[in-house]
Amino acid sequence: MSLNLSLQQIVEQLGGSFLDKPETQIATVGSLALAQAGAISFFNDTKYTAQLNSTAASAVIIKPEHALLTALPKIITDNPYAYFAKVSALLNPKYEAKAGKHSSAVVDASAIVPTSCSIAANAVIEANVTLGSNVTIGAGCVVERNSSISDNTILESNVTIKHGCQIGKNCHLFSGCVIGNDGFGYAEENGHWVKIPQVGGVVIHNNVDIGANTTIDRGTIDNTVIEEGCKLDNLIQVAHNCRIGAHTVIAGCTGIAGSANIGKHCKIGGAAMILGHLGIADNVTISPGSMIMRSIKKTGTYTALMPSQEHDAWLKTAANIRHLNQLTDKIKALEAAIAELSLQNQSKLSKNK
Repeated sequence: MSLNLSLQQIVEQLGGSFLDKPETQIATVGSLALAQAGAISFFNDTKYTAQLNSTAASAVIIKPEHALLTALPKIITDNPYAYFAKVSALLNPKYEAKAGKHSSAVVDASAIVPTSCSIAANAVIEANVTLGSNVTIGAGCVVERNSSISDNTILESNVTIKHGCQIGKNCHLFSGCVIGNDGFGYAEENGHWVKIPQVGGVVIHNNVDIGANTTIDRGTIDNTVIEEGCKLDNLIQVAHNCRIGAHTVIAGCTGIAGSANIGKHCKIGGAAMILGHLGIADNVTISPGSMIMRSIKKTGTYTALMPSQEHDAWLKTAANIRHLNQLTDKIKALEAAIAELSLQNQSKLSKNK
């Protein structure tokens, strides 16, 4: 259910300051390009000035230095994007699941389930599971034996928590994600593959969001760990024994191989690939589509991909890359020949003197 609030009411709850017509009513949020009357948008960059000038929004969230760019009623704040997110949350309160257990849910007698929890249809809570206060378990979820989920965490429909995993407070696990499946571990013996038992678990700290159909594998021996405040998008693979540092954000379709150690406050773009056993320093940004093959020890932005070209041009570029070693050898030979000629010339000059 959405609300209608005036600019003054919004500022009273979220801070900031307003200019012009504090009574302006806001019912929804919208982009500068598509917002209609009754919507509030945000302006964060002067490259969108044309959209600001033409927007049909009733108000705009804007930085102090940009306030004179529009005559619209406005809320002034140093971080319009974050403020916009808070306004959206304020106007669209979260659905609160009703406490209680659906008649089709299966809850083992040994599980600890406070009365404040909500257990939806066809959910399964196995033996020795412990739930904190106000935990929401969506329809079709499975929480396997010996797992724990702390206060106020939400599991949307069809989430699977495998045995012995620990989920912290205020986490949000979106539909279809799987926490604690076996890591991909096999040892080769006489031409055959022997499965390595995955006896570690997964530990997810507080305030972590995990997107739809993302998978986080349990550790082989030690735990896979997702630290506090991490935000993981949809369709991410985190392999066994990885550690993701606090407040790191990872976009969709990223793959992180086993035993990688990602630092705190990192930003990893979509479809990035990080090889196993690598370390990534704190505050590193990795561009979308990058293949990270070596540890990154210094804060900064890293990119490892080729810009797109027409196919025929790309084939030529790829062919040149394949022959780089030959070209390097030729350059070294030429450098040696030039050095030899230079020595000969110097020798001749010395004799002439």
